[in-house]
Amino acid sequence: MNSELPTPNSEPAAASAPRSGRVAVIDTGICNLRSVTKALEAVGAPIQVVRTPADVAAVRATGLVLPGVGALRDCVAALRQTGLDATVRDWIAADRPFLGVCLGMQALFESSEEGDIRGLGIFPGRVVRFRRPREFKIPHMGWNTVRFTQPQSPLARDLAPAGEAFYFVHSFHCVPADPGLVLAACDYGGEFCAAIGRGRVFATQFHPEKSQAKGLRIYGNFAAVAAQAAPGAAG
Repeated sequence: MNSELPTPNSEPAAASAPRSGRVAVIDTGICNLRSVTKALEAVGAPIQVVRTPADVAAVRATGLVLPGVGALRDCVAALRQTGLDATVRDWIAADRPFLGVCLGMQALFESSEEGDIRGLGIFPGRVVRFRRPREFKIPHMGWNTVRFTQPQSPLARDLAPAGEAFYFVHSFHCVPADPGLVLAACDYGGEFCAAIGRGRVFATQFHPEKSQAKGLRIYGNFAAVAAQAAPGAAG
């Protein structure tokens, strides 16, 4: 499957998430902040942009989103400079609802070949450069389909187990040490990890905010997990 798929037809937007449980979106200064916050707002998630650990504590969020585009070195450096690296690490250790997007997924692993970078080390594994035959252009950019290897994950709710198309832009991909961490796989001259999931912690290599209705479904599903974690939430 290559990335040059036709743009999926427009579909009705994903159902709105319950309006309880605030989602904090981390601003590292190099992320696609506006598109991510607009997507979350579109599914009815109350959001708050945060830039420090104090911000996260003040908003009493039940969900945390780490987006990112560009260079992983800059993303990780910004998290360490503000102290948000410890916030992310503690949040995930407590199995609180978390969603990483693109660099927000790569930052969770131990190391990256993108300049020999040390990541946050939350999950064992590494980020490696695509090594593909010449006919596969790098970066992997455009629409491609995924196969959910954890089809019962709450992040995959109301999505087909295979064949859903999402938008990718990346030259590196994650290789988790534990194959059981893989939530979705994608084929681009060979299969690679397109998303991870464990408990209430998720991350995607693709960009849900650029993936039309199916991407909104991803954000809506995450917002629903965050809402369920709110004090007094049913279920």
